[in-house]
Amino acid sequence: MTEKLFYQDSHMTEFTARVLKCQPKGEEYEVVLDRTAFFPEGGGQYADTGTLSGVRVRDVHERDGILYHLTEAPVEENTDVTGVIDWDMRFMKMQQHTGEHIVSGLVHERFGYNNVGFHLGSEDCTMDFNGEITKEELREIEWAANEAAVKNLDVLVSYPSKEELKDLEYRSKIGIEGQVRIVTIPGYDVCACCAPHVKRTGEIGVIKLANVQRYKGGVRVTMLCGFRALLDYRQKEEQVRSISANLSAKENQVAQAVEHMKEENGRMKQKLSDSQKQLLMYRAKEIPKDEAFVCFFEQGLEGEGPRILMNLVLAEGKEGCAVFVETGDEEYRYVIGSRNLDVRPLAKGLNEAFSGRGGGKPEMVQGSLKGKESDVRVWIQKKVRETDE
Repeated sequence: MTEKLFYQDSHMTEFTARVLKCQPKGEEYEVVLDRTAFFPEGGGQYADTGTLSGVRVRDVHERDGILYHLTEAPVEENTDVTGVIDWDMRFMKMQQHTGEHIVSGLVHERFGYNNVGFHLGSEDCTMDFNGEITKEELREIEWAANEAAVKNLDVLVSYPSKEELKDLEYRSKIGIEGQVRIVTIPGYDVCACCAPHVKRTGEIGVIKLANVQRYKGGVRVTMLCGFRALLDYRQKEEQVRSISANLSAKENQVAQAVEHMKEENGRMKQKLSDSQKQLLMYRAKEIPKDEAFVCFFEQGLEGEGPRILMNLVLAEGKEGCAVFVETGDEEYRYVIGSRNLDVRPLAKGLNEAFSGRGGGKPEMVQGSLKGKESDVRVWIQKKVRETDE
């Protein structure tokens, strides 16, 4: 069994230990110490990292009470080493995990929901609850959680006996064998948990509930605490300032400015669409009267432009119309239509001949293909003549 120093002092950043075993594992090494302050992967969060006498520790796992440190190089067995934790990362995780206790305790107290999933990732922290929480309710929980943080409450750790546990109400996502470790935030949460936490709630800093979405019959809440919340605020502040400068709007008015730009963009799109339709009407009327099946190769036609052009041509009494719009080097998307012919066989043969794909109804097909304009045009003209014959 490895002595777990992180239970004695969650703020321990450096320690000495004896190397009991060092064995290769792939291109890395598994190191067993007689004691360690490195917290292993578990409880919804990833392991601590750091060094053992200068050798990098990349990961830590626990098996049968023994902690295995995955290192980049070997360390000599039966020697003493100095372990150093990557403190900034450890403290960040303690902020998130203690914040999660407060939020989960508040949700359980107010709604009776359980935290059925917790994941502390490299960028944010998520909590899954087995019930619905609205955005307005989440804001209220967020405010109450920050009130708990500024109260600077003691975060208490205890190891109740089996008899004491019988009368103790506490949260736990899994059944626990052996000694149960209870983390208590007075007035907010009592929960079985094995992870390190801050000593007082004031160390958490800001608790920001960034998002809530429906998930597996309940909700998933995204949370940022402490320095993560500060970094998120900085990033969003920079983005707002950039948008503000680009739109020549005050920072507290960027949302209105973006909405105005969106409306103006919509009007411009409609105006361009109307102009494009007018131009296409002229194109359709300029087609020679003796041309029964019309074939267009176009650039710059957007949205419904190809289909509009096809329908305008058919409205002029043409037997059929194929419109090809360039999308890349010898790459086209197409629409082919007719009011009295089944154009599906034509599209099928076209796809086979030019590595295309697509389909549709007898009166209209759509797809894409690759090939030279001249080759595609010749192929279609040939097929149309064969059909007429």
